[in-house]
Amino acid sequence: MPKRKGKGPTPKAEDRHWHGKRQKARAVKNSRRTGTDTLGPGAARAARKAAADAAKGAAGRPAGARRANGETPELVTGRNPVVEALRAKVPGSALYVTDARDERIREAIQIAADRGIPLLEAGRTELDRLTDGAVHQGIALQVKPYRYAHPDDLLRGTRPLIVALDGITDPRNLGAIVRSAAAFGASGVVVPERRAAGVTAGAWKTSAGTLATVPVAQTTNLARQLKAYQKAGCFVAGLDAEGGTAVGDLEIADGPFVLVVGSEGKGIGRLVAETCDLLVTIPMPGRAESLNAGVAAGVALYEVSRRRSS
Repeated sequence: MPKRKGKGPTPKAEDRHWHGKRQKARAVKNSRRTGTDTLGPGAARAARKAAADAAKGAAGRPAGARRANGETPELVTGRNPVVEALRAKVPGSALYVTDARDERIREAIQIAADRGIPLLEAGRTELDRLTDGAVHQGIALQVKPYRYAHPDDLLRGTRPLIVALDGITDPRNLGAIVRSAAAFGASGVVVPERRAAGVTAGAWKTSAGTLATVPVAQTTNLARQLKAYQKAGCFVAGLDAEGGTAVGDLEIADGPFVLVVGSEGKGIGRLVAETCDLLVTIPMPGRAESLNAGVAAGVALYEVSRRRSS
């Protein structure tokens, strides 16, 4: 650190008496320009430190309140993606903005303000670093880490209806299945921790907000978890093109029930299929050989719901 002649080392900017006033004046100026309260760079650094501290403390959370996949918060970047995410009510913890001259950025700022999402001023270089060099167009939305439920939490009520996903790697399929689960009264969705889609901004958008009402649980071993559900009294049916029973003919579906859905290409895995009490199919007299996983889950859940309500 350079020294001033006869006066010791030069103090840092934040240590000088005028620093706080200057930062406050800058925040007020930005607030007038954007039409909403804006936190300056100092507050942005504090917010990022708080997020990092929260990440470090994640290991101490109870099993029923685990973080989403990944060690760092997810960032949605770019004007259109951020606006779309905010419109879809993707839960955000901070909105980073370089300036508000673009109409879409002003819209994002307004939606964030209405939803109480903090607005943080960030320079372009800082955004480059935060987004790891992604094309951000001067704006980024930090998505709140999703807190997964415990698989046992889905055994609620006397007739739980649980959807288990095997090999679903597209977050949009996960979101679509959660939306169907909400529509047809499912207790929740369980997914593997590895090699599977997690709750991301894409899943939130496709779920149309239903992720706020339908819990998603993670399990380290899906086959083992299905056995645990069987011990708890659930009948487990796997959706498979080679199944011998039509899903609409499942009389047993009116009790505690787990529907296993696999990917469109590979279906459910061998161990998971062997664990199921029965493999069921969706009769398709048309020309399509298979259905998208999200569509198949919706059709099957409709049939199960119809059986449970009759």
